[in-house]
Amino acid sequence: MDIAFTKQERAFRDEVRQFLRDHVPPETRRKLIEGRDLTKDEIVSWTRTLNKKGWAVPEWPKEYGGTGWSPAQSYIFGEELQMYPVRGLPSFGPGLVAPVIYTFGNEAQKRYHLPRIANADHWWCQGFSEPGAGSDLASLRTRAVRNGDHYIVNGQKTWTTLAQYADWIFCLVRTDPHVKKQLGISFLLIDMKSPGITVRPIQLIDGSYEVNEVFFDTVRVPVTNLVGEENKGWAYAKFLLGNERFGIASVGSSKERIRRIKCLASLCRVGEKMLIDQASFREKVAALEVGLKALEVTQLRVVANASKRQESTQDPASAILKIKGSEIQQATAELLLEVVGPYALPYVSQDDGENLDGPPIGPDWAAPIAPAYFNARKVSIYGGSNEIQKNIIAKAVLRL
Repeated sequence: MDIAFTKQERAFRDEVRQFLRDHVPPETRRKLIEGRDLTKDEIVSWTRTLNKKGWAVPEWPKEYGGTGWSPAQSYIFGEELQMYPVRGLPSFGPGLVAPVIYTFGNEAQKRYHLPRIANADHWWCQGFSEPGAGSDLASLRTRAVRNGDHYIVNGQKTWTTLAQYADWIFCLVRTDPHVKKQLGISFLLIDMKSPGITVRPIQLIDGSYEVNEVFFDTVRVPVTNLVGEENKGWAYAKFLLGNERFGIASVGSSKERIRRIKCLASLCRVGEKMLIDQASFREKVAALEVGLKALEVTQLRVVANASKRQESTQDPASAILKIKGSEIQQATAELLLEVVGPYALPYVSQDDGENLDGPPIGPDWAAPIAPAYFNARKVSIYGGSNEIQKNIIAKAVLRL
């Protein structure tokens, strides 16, 4: 197995880097380096810049708007975006539901949805988790009952990321309650403007409203919005989650974050030395870099094997990438918190506990670090918890 990049692939990396230098707005890059969120308009604008170039959805088949790149080129492109850094559409549309649509969907679904996903005309969210059905997703209870040309959907989804912005949601619903739980699930595409849908925000530990509860009260969904066959949704969900776990590795993002750690540590004095010059701190950075290099090599092995696998199957090794990728992301967030030290604590009034209107204490770059640390705790849970991934590795990789 050859995991080294060819001369042509290295030239392609240079092309991508030049494109990013020429087209990413400096303000967009600065915000992402500092760990701040982009607005929806900023994300849409950048996605459309990519789409104009033909690079918005590189991993899709060429006939649906993809680039026809090799797995190695797609990997290089994604890594360069993460390292620059720059961020396009949330993955729910282009990275998760789109592959399900073009692999298992009908022609009408492909014609309607795929161009709108690629150009950021429609945003998507993911309706999988429910109260009582998170890691044990097959226990979901949201029902879809066939009534003529429609399904009548009732139930609740939770932890639905960015549902407040979404135009569509892809949902796992129970269409047959009388069979083994994995066998009675279907995959539906639902317009978020449908009567009977209510979105309720959930405030996270970092203070943001990134996730939501979504309620379905007698929502009518056309049968034409069923992807593939009724009661086959569990197979489509496993295919989708394989794509998600591969992406969660986020090697490029972790590389960028380690660069950020080194940069900020060179600005912080602790005692007589800068933090970056302290042996104990350098050991922590080195350990992170070693772990990240091992993850990168593992991911390159998965990329090298990609052309040998059938299009509708996923490498079970993606579970390994999910575990180690999430652990490294959390470790980099923790080390950034060590760099910022006491400045991670917001300055609040002793009298009423409210944030003061004055400038923050400490450097400007300090403010986003603690929220990012708290937010990163979720990475080992979403996309299938790390404990579940270990079960997958035991069964599908180690054959235990």
